[in-house]
Amino acid sequence: MTLLIVGIILFLGIHLIRVVAPGFRTAMIERFGAGGWKAGYSIASIASLVVLIYGFGLARQATGILYTPPAGLAHLALLLMVLSMICLVAGVLPAGHIAEKTKHPMVLSIKIWALAHLLANGETASVLLFASFLAWGVILRISLKRRERAGEIVRRPFVSARYDILSVVIGIVLYAAFLLRLHEWLIGVSPLPM
Repeated sequence: MTLLIVGIILFLGIHLIRVVAPGFRTAMIERFGAGGWKAGYSIASIASLVVLIYGFGLARQATGILYTPPAGLAHLALLLMVLSMICLVAGVLPAGHIAEKTKHPMVLSIKIWALAHLLANGETASVLLFASFLAWGVILRISLKRRERAGEIVRRPFVSARYDILSVVIGIVLYAAFLLRLHEWLIGVSPLPM
């Protein structure tokens, strides 16, 4: 469990640098250049993700169950994951109505993903992991809202509604791939309720 906690702190800490130390990123870019910062940030992110995944795998073998969710929550989680995948894709594509209305679709995607997994998983390591990501998403969204008000960032402008159609289609295809094969292959557990 310790390695999982270290992985969560490292991974989410790296992804909260702008929130907790706003000047750090700028100072590192001035010192090492934009390319140096991106390389270092990427390496640290990947390394912390490896620690988090490995720690989660170990913790799942050793921790118990905090709660047993009712079967209906697993079905709700599956439905929420469709929305999560659509928001994820909308966050990558040029802005359509989905991106415009949700403001930060990728952050929303992570919050929905975390909530869905909390509804369907009562195992201790899973609860710790998904609750941490949900809290991170909430903190990040608050930070983004403050930075928008301060004029530090500007949301992507609306481009076309066709990106909404693409977001829905690609999101559903991605969801189906995870549901039918990828989740079990990557995580070792089928998301389909028994």
